Amino acid sequence: MKSMFFVISKIASYFLTPLFWILILVLIAFLLIKKRAGRWILLCALILFYLFSNRFLLDEAIRAWEYPLVNQRALGSGYDAAIVLGGGVVTYDRHADRLIFRETADKVLQATDLYLNGSVGYLMLSGGPGDLFVRDRFEASFMRKYFLSIGIPDSVILVDSVSDNTWENARNSAQILEKAIPGARCLLVTTALHMPRAMGCFRKTGLEVTPFPTNKITGERRSDFEYLFIPHTECFVYWRNLIHEVVGYRIYKMKHYL
Repeated sequence: MKSMFFVISKIASYFLTPLFWILILVLIAFLLIKKRAGRWILLCALILFYLFSNRFLLDEAIRAWEYPLVNQRALGSGYDAAIVLGGGVVTYDRHADRLIFRETADKVLQATDLYLNGSVGYLMLSGGPGDLFVRDRFEASFMRKYFLSIGIPDSVILVDSVSDNTWENARNSAQILEKAIPGARCLLVTTALHMPRAMGCFRKTGLEVTPFPTNKITGERRSDFEYLFIPHTECFVYWRNLIHEVVGYRIYKMKHYL
């Protein structure tokens, strides 16, 4: 049975998207379409749609939040493990008996490189179902299956497959590492957007971690017309992710998880 905090946070996440807010405004405008207020509300909805679909505005907002990438050669040595957090990395198709990698699979690729080039000696994989309804998909176990398939020995893989959120990732990983590698120095591998919240949680546990961000969204600033002015509907997905992280960070702060 999951905590009420987990349930409420998952339900609330559905409303943390500008597309939902715009839809509500359109519905209100439709109900008030014969009144002047309805037309103004519809205009506001259209303006919001344009602003939130603008890639330039999105990138500037994300750039202010996400962690900068780290030059791997500048990290130095002496790290014991890479802690790889789940969250949209990989799932499993039972009918095809195949692992299906998602948009954040860069975490797995970067962790593989860290291990193969000798930057770390262990891989600490952390990720459970993370879903209110689908409770039988254990992401860390799927990641372990992949690492084994490419020849990484099971003896260097540590697994936490029950964590449902970032605080549980940090708490459970710290406990496992304390038993397996007391005093471990670790690289924390998660998306650049998620890194501020993840770093706060891991530092709260007392585990020494160095950020190694992945999946950086923003690139160099651009000035072409299409980038500056043409709407892009995929921006709504990124806005949802950004708002989720910012709100999640503030709530974790209130809960003293950071």
